[in-house]
Amino acid sequence: MAIEKIVVVDDELMIRKALETQLRNKRYSVASAGNLKSARKILARDSFDLVFLDLRLPDGEGTDLLEEIMAKADGPMVVMMTGYGSVESAVSCMQMGAFDYVVKPFSFEQIEVVVDKVASFDKMRRVTKYYVEESDTRSSDIIGESEPVKQLKILVAKVAKTEATVLITGKNGTGKELVARELYRNSLLAKQPYIRVNCAAISETLMESEFFGHEKGSFTGATERREGRFELADGGTILLDEISEISSALQAKLLRVLQEKEFERVGGNKTIQVKVRVIATTNRNLLEEVEKGKFREDLYYRLNVFPIAVPPLRERGKDIMLLAKTFLQRHAMKHGLDHVSFSKNCERAITVHSWPGNVRELENAVERSVILADENKQIEPDLLGLAPLTPRGKSNEEDEGANLEIESIEQVEKSHIEKILKKCGGNRTHAAKKLGLNVRTLRNKIKDFEIEN
Repeated sequence: MAIEKIVVVDDELMIRKALETQLRNKRYSVASAGNLKSARKILARDSFDLVFLDLRLPDGEGTDLLEEIMAKADGPMVVMMTGYGSVESAVSCMQMGAFDYVVKPFSFEQIEVVVDKVASFDKMRRVTKYYVEESDTRSSDIIGESEPVKQLKILVAKVAKTEATVLITGKNGTGKELVARELYRNSLLAKQPYIRVNCAAISETLMESEFFGHEKGSFTGATERREGRFELADGGTILLDEISEISSALQAKLLRVLQEKEFERVGGNKTIQVKVRVIATTNRNLLEEVEKGKFREDLYYRLNVFPIAVPPLRERGKDIMLLAKTFLQRHAMKHGLDHVSFSKNCERAITVHSWPGNVRELENAVERSVILADENKQIEPDLLGLAPLTPRGKSNEEDEGANLEIESIEQVEKSHIEKILKKCGGNRTHAAKKLGLNVRTLRNKIKDFEIEN
């Protein structure tokens, strides 16, 4: 959940107004108070995500309000504001539950960093809580009774109890990460750390630091020592999602970790030893990448100790409807909808559709249909973006000879990227920003979709 509403509580008018203005310029909704009484009224009137709270106020101590906020299960996060002489008190506030503190006078850059940290922590806290609750209700993440899925479950069961390195392959949206999680949950390391790294979402310049950590001062912005993902995963499991996206230089360093179980942090000279089980996923054919010289052959064979291929949805037959009904029940509960179901025509349309985006496309389509559906009415094909079928099993468009095709998610994504690139005059950096991607991910998509740029 993003930070949206903030309260600033400080008796110094200039600090309060400056902070309020700067936060509003960043599109946050901001309320302010000069004392505890006003702050309590504001907090009683609405729900907030974050409170900047002065330690000393005219009508009492900031710790009084902090205690009240911490007593509420879903209260806002609190960042204390204090002068140099009260840092010890601010640290004490953190022990009481405050998230962080800033020392006056502070720059707005410091405030931005704190807000970003709060947003990241709050998102992690909420998402982690959701998935813990969700996974507790499921015996398995792998849903299906088709022959390909039965074979998949057999492979997962055999390798889960070992510490062998596993390479999971499959098209986008097939559920590679779910298979990885099933391996972890049924492994002997299930009570140890499970660290996930999305290699496609991290910029090339930061990837080594993300993997192996860094020492303070090792590069601009490295203001403190930081442990990397491998260090955090020591004794447990690390998932390297979309492993094909890492650079050649990092491939060599990863190979060393797999062979020698050791590495150095960026900017450091101390060798750190770890014992980590590695699970990697990719949507590419790594052997082809090896032949093209884009992926190290020795690393490929180190990763490919136990390969598992996740089948595309179109090969899973009766699982398509089983998955659709599972997603329908899950999202109906999530969105508070009762008595919702697919019509017979809709079930036929779901079964015959090719689902090029695989399980992810199916789940997204079902959730969208649940949001659009009317209470106590059956879901028809149009709510899933599918053409209705005639009694002969063909779509109306086919029956009338219109020969229309429904665009796949990949086709829609390609068209959207082409449109944004054109608007940005071919500038990939600007286009990536508008698309919410990093430049490396955009470059890979341009290559995958064979977009001229």
